[in-house]
Amino acid sequence: MKREYDEFKVRINGLPEGIRRRSKSFNSKELKKAKSLAREKNGGVLPSEGVGDVPKATWMADGTQWPGTWLDQTADHKKGDHAGILQVMTKVPENEKVMGQPDEKKLDFTGVDIRIPMFAYVSREKRPGFDHNKKAGAMNALVRASAILSNGPFILNLDCDHYFYNCQAIREGMCFMMDRGGDRICYIQFPQRFEGIDPSDRYANHNTVFFDGSMRALDGLQGPVYVGTGCMFRRYALYGFLPPRANEYLGMFGSTKKRAPGQLEDESEAQPLTSHPDLDLPKKFGNSAMFNESIAVAEFQGRPLADHKSVKNGRPPGALLLPRPPLDAPTVAEAIAVISCWCEDKTDWGDKIGWIYGSVTEDVVTGYRMHNRGWRSVYCVTKRDAFRGTAPINLTDRLHQVLRWATGSVEIFFSKNNALFGSRRLKFLQRIAYLNVGIYPFTSFFLVTYCFLPALCLFTGTFIVQNLDISFLIYLLTITVTLTLISLLEIRWSGVGLEEWWRNEQFWAIGGTSAHLIAVIQGLLKVVAGIEISFTLTSKSAGEDEDDIYADLYIVKWTGLFFMPLTIIVVNLVAIVIGCSRTLYSEIPEWGKLMGGLFFSFWVLSHMYPFVKGLLGRRGRVPTIVYVWSGLISITVSLLWISITSENRGKLEV
Repeated sequence: MKREYDEFKVRINGLPEGIRRRSKSFNSKELKKAKSLAREKNGGVLPSEGVGDVPKATWMADGTQWPGTWLDQTADHKKGDHAGILQVMTKVPENEKVMGQPDEKKLDFTGVDIRIPMFAYVSREKRPGFDHNKKAGAMNALVRASAILSNGPFILNLDCDHYFYNCQAIREGMCFMMDRGGDRICYIQFPQRFEGIDPSDRYANHNTVFFDGSMRALDGLQGPVYVGTGCMFRRYALYGFLPPRANEYLGMFGSTKKRAPGQLEDESEAQPLTSHPDLDLPKKFGNSAMFNESIAVAEFQGRPLADHKSVKNGRPPGALLLPRPPLDAPTVAEAIAVISCWCEDKTDWGDKIGWIYGSVTEDVVTGYRMHNRGWRSVYCVTKRDAFRGTAPINLTDRLHQVLRWATGSVEIFFSKNNALFGSRRLKFLQRIAYLNVGIYPFTSFFLVTYCFLPALCLFTGTFIVQNLDISFLIYLLTITVTLTLISLLEIRWSGVGLEEWWRNEQFWAIGGTSAHLIAVIQGLLKVVAGIEISFTLTSKSAGEDEDDIYADLYIVKWTGLFFMPLTIIVVNLVAIVIGCSRTLYSEIPEWGKLMGGLFFSFWVLSHMYPFVKGLLGRRGRVPTIVYVWSGLISITVSLLWISITSENRGKLEV
């Protein structure tokens, strides 16, 4: 499957050039036809004014064309300025099973249902100067268009760089949705698995501590957070409705649980939803009558089967066997209308419905809103990976990815989506988990301080604490052993290897001292002064070996995010030299303080080792700016230390 997927990517990447050549050939033929027609009308002579402007088109392999072209932009058909586009590739499947036949040349489909779902290409309308809300706006447009075309009760969200690795993954997710009590589940989150990562996973791209540890733990509460891809949603939950049943958690720690009010106790369990206290049409969803009618159908079809008296809010057997109406021109026209730029005007799309706007991490906010209404989510870990994708293995790209996540977390902290303002339907520990999402970038200030403390000890010749008495040593030993045992317990429980855990610790220190710190500064400047700062790449060296799949790992792209980690490394190295020199040439050397300072300095440097390898590139070629920055820091720190020690000696002599 991996080989077939790679071949498919090669074909996809070759499509633009193939379409360009085909379109050029077809457009040349159209020009010749226009000239021939002009000669016939002008007595066999080409008119002096020519044939005029012959419109060009993008030609498909089957000889059909789309008006205009992406290659030679025309009016109303440009990138960022075009009408909504909808093309149905495969029709609605038959209601009855279509069994396959044996085929010796290819595959044997005997006894296999060969129906495939409807496949449609959708491109929402784009206009200059209009805020399209990036990924969140695109997802909401797809939700509306799919509601008109197919209205499936469940929606699978995959990023463009992910593909199916387990064809049974959807079935396993559906088991949770359709199980007894599954009508309270808003989404099924699958773990992210990646390919193309270097064997040592230098920058913790696999993120196994999060996906195999934290997400599993959240599954025991109200459910995992939504991470933006590999997630199957209940369509009805995306529309901003409350779950059929929910609880409220009262008290300081949410220890008192009671049934949440405002539920649909009187709603029939055998009929589609026809009214709802939250259903304020058309203000809430828009003016599309066809879309508004689809809401009740999606809710009813997503209910679990009422095959037992214990099933609440179920649907009767056989309720989904009715044939689906075929697509007609008015239906397709309505689907194009709901992906227009002005479809969301004066509605709750992006505010209370669908993917939430206003944050670069719209995925976390969208999942939080659902949990805040009382919905639950499930973490589905399949034996064979459900989906696989790609991740940036270059240091700069990885740090910019972490910067975007951290910036979104800071935005969440300073917004109404802060878990402190959550409803009573949010469990206490789930609230703490969402609080951590918004707070973790702020720990960068403490982390940076801790990284400079060993250097300060070596500069001043004093240890972190003045007196190493037995009480302090026992306290330090107790804390260290406790934290170590907790880490080992988490690793043992989640199945994370020691090397994976150590890589996660290293990149936590690298990202915390660079991307997290910058994200907090950006967030504070944006909230306090309304200033937005973006860090972009300033230089780039290309990879030399195109045949090496890990060539991008060794590319050095200088960015402002390198400043703080590089400063920490240089300051600690200078401090080690100064501390060793002072102790060696001292009349009364204090080896104990030196060993303590050296241990903690080397502990900091060991966390920065992957960062250093990223700067060195493949053959240890360090960018010139690294030498300049290191020299400036070394000179500044040395002069500062000389100035301070000279003042102290002067005071002692006086």
